[in-house]
Amino acid sequence: MAAVATQLQTALRSQLFPLPSHAWLLSIVTNRDPPPPLASLMATARARILASDLTTPGLLDAAYTAAHTLPAHVINNIAMVEHRLAHDVVVQVADIENLSRSRWEQVEELETIERKEQRRGREIIRLPPAGAEGGDGDGVDAGSVAITQNLSSAPGSGGGGGSGGVKATHKLILQDCKGQNVFAVELKRVEGIAAGKTSMGEKILLREGTVIARGAVLLDPENCHLMGGKIDAWHNEWDDTRLARLKEAAASEVRH
Repeated sequence: MAAVATQLQTALRSQLFPLPSHAWLLSIVTNRDPPPPLASLMATARARILASDLTTPGLLDAAYTAAHTLPAHVINNIAMVEHRLAHDVVVQVADIENLSRSRWEQVEELETIERKEQRRGREIIRLPPAGAEGGDGDGVDAGSVAITQNLSSAPGSGGGGGSGGVKATHKLILQDCKGQNVFAVELKRVEGIAAGKTSMGEKILLREGTVIARGAVLLDPENCHLMGGKIDAWHNEWDDTRLARLKEAAASEVRH
């Protein structure tokens, strides 16, 4: 069993995953007797890591945690003009906001969706000719009448609440495995990052050489690799409170 756990650690390290502790992997290996094939165990380990809070005690290897965290003296330090990460760091998303649209615009969009007035897709309803079986004969012309709803962007598709358009710029709060939070901003558009599309708890690999400037991580497609994942409790709370938080922030802007 211990040998299998070691094999899993080696495989996860080669895929640049956060390295789980040997004890945590043993709990997966010994959960079924006999244990399933290595490929199945690997898939289980990956899925559980992506769905877990990286700060959970006992989840990650202690040596990995010590070496693969954000530099405490740099993050949120606006006096630091530029610093480059000396190693890869896997972080998890704690918040995201679209900077390309005003908060009031986002509030209005979310309120529209809540009222179920957001139109999605194209729906065509065919009515039978008057007098035909199933028809009501109330003056409907012969043939069919099409009632069409206009296409409209669904959240996460580049419009509205999803705000994932090509020209969008997003600000995120990222958290490392020690629980340290840092702001991050798209320096260049990163496909897959969007409010309403990016999940809370989603894991992102910040590659060695990633720039932290004035305390904020600068994201671009070269240094930012989306690994996927989601922490359900985090995401549900974020989604439930998003409209209220946007309203409060928008009102605060008006007052000041």
